[in-house]
Amino acid sequence: MITPDALKKLDLASASELLEKREISSVGLCEAYLARTNEVDGNVKAFLNIDRENILSQAAESDKRRLEGKELSPYDGIPIAIKDCISVSGQPCTCASKILENFKSPYDSTVVKRLKEKGLVIFGRTNMDEFAMGSSCENSAYMKTANPWDLSRVPGGSSGGSAASVAASEVPVSLGSDTGGSIRQPAAFCGVTGLKPTYGRVSRYGLVAFASSLDQIGPIGHSVLDTAAILDIIGGHDPLDSTSLPEESGTFADAVRKSSGGNLKGVKIGIPKEYFNIDAIEPGVKAVMEESVNILQALGAETIEISLPHTEYAIAVYYIIATAEASANLARFDGIRYGVRPSDASDLNSLYFKMRGHGFGKEVKRRIILGTYVLSSGYYDAYYLRGQKVRTLIRNDFMNAFQKCDIIFAPATPSAAFKFGEKSDPLQMYLADIFTIAVNLAGTCAISLPAGIDKATSMPVGMQFIAPPLGEHKMLSVSKIFEENRGIKAFIPSL
Repeated sequence: MITPDALKKLDLASASELLEKREISSVGLCEAYLARTNEVDGNVKAFLNIDRENILSQAAESDKRRLEGKELSPYDGIPIAIKDCISVSGQPCTCASKILENFKSPYDSTVVKRLKEKGLVIFGRTNMDEFAMGSSCENSAYMKTANPWDLSRVPGGSSGGSAASVAASEVPVSLGSDTGGSIRQPAAFCGVTGLKPTYGRVSRYGLVAFASSLDQIGPIGHSVLDTAAILDIIGGHDPLDSTSLPEESGTFADAVRKSSGGNLKGVKIGIPKEYFNIDAIEPGVKAVMEESVNILQALGAETIEISLPHTEYAIAVYYIIATAEASANLARFDGIRYGVRPSDASDLNSLYFKMRGHGFGKEVKRRIILGTYVLSSGYYDAYYLRGQKVRTLIRNDFMNAFQKCDIIFAPATPSAAFKFGEKSDPLQMYLADIFTIAVNLAGTCAISLPAGIDKATSMPVGMQFIAPPLGEHKMLSVSKIFEENRGIKAFIPSL
C-alpha cells in the first residue's frame, strides 16, 4: 500500500513506473486514492460523483491485463478524474446543474473512449461552475469546491473540481474544459499545471457545449510531462467532430523528455506590454512574474517586448460571442429533449418557465439573456457581428506577435485565489480571466504553470506560455525547462 506522503508526490510518470515494476497494483493504487478522497474531499468537495465499485472493477481488469503481459499503455491502471460536462457512458453528466440532476450519459465522449483504450481508470465526476459558466466554482448548483491550499478560498473555475482534485492528491491527473481560461485559471489558483490545446487539436465530441467556437478539452496534472502524456492520448483527428483538425498526436511526451536538462538559448520570448500595465494585476503576482522573467533570461532566452494592441477589448468580445453561442446551445434544455420535465406544467410556456426558471442558476440565466439580446433583431450587427470582427483583430495581434517571438510569456491570473464571496459583482469576477480569454478567441494554445507564491496570501501564482496554433511541441519543451529551474520545485498544499 502506498503511503499518504508518497501519494502527495505521485505524478503520472512515477505511478506508471510503480505499476511497471509491480511495486503496486492498479487496485492498490486506486484504493489509495479512494482512501485519500474519503479523507479530504469532505472539505475540498472536488467530486460530485464517485462510483467506488466501478473504479475498482476497472482497476482489477487492468491488473489482469498486466499479469498477462497485455497492458494497453504505460498508463494502464492509473486513475483520471473527468469534469462533469464530459460524457462517460452510464455515469452522471449534470454539468453541475439542477436541470440535468438525474441525467446519465448514454455514450462515451471521444476523449474518454481514448483514455479507456489506453487503460486509464475513469475516477469520478468533478465539480464545476454550472454549464462551465464561472471563474470560481461558486456557481455549481450542488456545492462549492474549496482550494486545497486554503479552504476559505476558491479553486478557480469553471474546472475548479478538476484542478482541486489534482492539487489535493485525490487523483494524479484530470480532464477539464477551457472556454475562456477554465483550465488555466483554476490550475494557477491551485498550484498545478493546466494545458489548453489548440482549438481542434482535441475532439469536442461528447463535451456539453457552452460556446462551441471557444470550448476545448485539456488535461490538468502535477507536471508538464503529465499534461503532455495525456494530450498524446486524447489528441488527434476525430471524424465525429466537424471542427477536429487533421493533426496526429502521440509525440508530446517525447518532446518534453528530450528537453529535460536543456536551456533556452535561441528562444525568443515575447512579453506583452499590455499584460503588465493593467491596474488589476496585484503586487504579489507581478513580483513572481518579474522573478520568472529573470529565470528565463538566465536560461538563455531572449526576452523582447511585444504588443497585443486589442487586449482591452478581449473581455467585451468574449462576453458577446460566448453568451451568444451559449444561448443557442442551451436552447436544447427544454424539458422535452433534455432536462428535468415538471409534471405539473399545463402548457409549453408553463413548461419552460417551471423547468428553465428553476433549473438554471443565476449566472447561466444571466448569460442566456445577454446572448439572446446580442443575437436579436436590430442588435446582431451592432454587437455580435462587430464582436466577431474584433475577434479577428485579436487573433491577428497574436499572429503578428509570433512573427517576432517563438513563445509569449504572461501571467495566468491578475491575483492569487480569492476568498469565497469576495467577487460578488459579476464584472469583478469576469476580470479574473483577463489574461486567458484572448487565447480562446485566437484559437491558439497555452499552458499554465505554477511559478511562485504570493507572499501576501501564501497562495500559488501561475504563469502562462502561449504558442502559435499547433505549437504545443515548442511550448511544452520551453515549459519543461522552466519547470526544472523555477524557484519552487514542488507545489504541495498542507491539506
